[in-house]
Amino acid sequence: MERYEFVCPCHFGLESVLKQEILNLGYEIVQVEDGKVTFAGDATAFARANVFLRTTERVLWKVGSFHAETFEELFQGTKAIPWETIIPVDGKFWVTKANSVKSKLFSPSDIQSIMKKAMVERMKQHYKVNWFEETGAQYPVRVSILKDEVVVGIDTSGESLHKRGYRKLTSKAPITETLAAALILLSPWNKDRILVDPFCGSGTIPIEAAMIGANIAPGMNREFLAQTWSNIPKKMWPAAIEEAKANIRTDVELNIQGYDLDGEIVKAARQNARMAGVEQYIHFQQRPVNQLNHPKKYGFVITNPPYGERLEEKAAMPALYKEIGEAFARLDTWSFYVITSYEDAQKYIGRKAEKNRKIYNGMLKTHLYQFMGPKPPKKPLIRKEE
Repeated sequence: MERYEFVCPCHFGLESVLKQEILNLGYEIVQVEDGKVTFAGDATAFARANVFLRTTERVLWKVGSFHAETFEELFQGTKAIPWETIIPVDGKFWVTKANSVKSKLFSPSDIQSIMKKAMVERMKQHYKVNWFEETGAQYPVRVSILKDEVVVGIDTSGESLHKRGYRKLTSKAPITETLAAALILLSPWNKDRILVDPFCGSGTIPIEAAMIGANIAPGMNREFLAQTWSNIPKKMWPAAIEEAKANIRTDVELNIQGYDLDGEIVKAARQNARMAGVEQYIHFQQRPVNQLNHPKKYGFVITNPPYGERLEEKAAMPALYKEIGEAFARLDTWSFYVITSYEDAQKYIGRKAEKNRKIYNGMLKTHLYQFMGPKPPKKPLIRKEE
């Protein structure tokens, strides 16, 4: 069976979550680096990685790697890749993104232009044509250069994988679906524990939690670029969807709640949950954080409160985070996971987090503050009568 390598980018700081997801799918980890995980698998990985992975932004098929310190070395290294086995004569191909860190080659536009020329030269020799119509399936190439080591991949996903297809309406500063899923997977939350997001916005964290609890694959209801390619088996796409359908827990009981101050955005959250097929698992309500309370014990708060990034909001942050701290004090057996870039979060919450994980949300450095509550007592084992 043919072996392929794939590169999956993710938010900086969440590589361990993505690595575990890939291992759970049964594939072999090749390398873990800042912001990406490389793995090996058979042809089924084209479909299964796209359908099942919750925390990667896209799945890149790694088609080559080489060392390059000059544009000539970049040209020859790119030309040495067997493009004719990857891209058909009518395929549309271009270098959609070039990223260079600590390397002698650093101009993205020059890297893109030279690589495209090298691809054309290689394919001209094989296909015996001087002009490519590029009217067929799309093969967008992405290249990253780190310390003069070039990795070339083709995007199998198309639109970023955070676009699950359910979020039609969003709040002002939404958290991405991939980041929301990662926050939940980083916590010990499971489907038997209550989960509340008191700043739910358009509902992303509660919806991702419901999808995890009911084992609904994130890519079930969307299409991927590699589905249009002729050089990988078509049958694996419906097979991956059938596998995903068979894995759904239809009898699961979940207690997930989302609150927000804005009544209109709460309506949008309900609509998004309906689109995701999880509305029955989530209770959305218009409610401020100072009214956060719950009779149940040992629950979880996982939330993305305002950061005060806008100047006009900054003055309101101390009072807001003080209210968050007071709410946490009322829920003294609960665990709290708060992602924010607000540097004084712990000061005004009034408590030091047991764990503090640095996560880059795009270019914004955020902290995931983890305030751990006590573990619930173990349920007594019920012995069957002999």
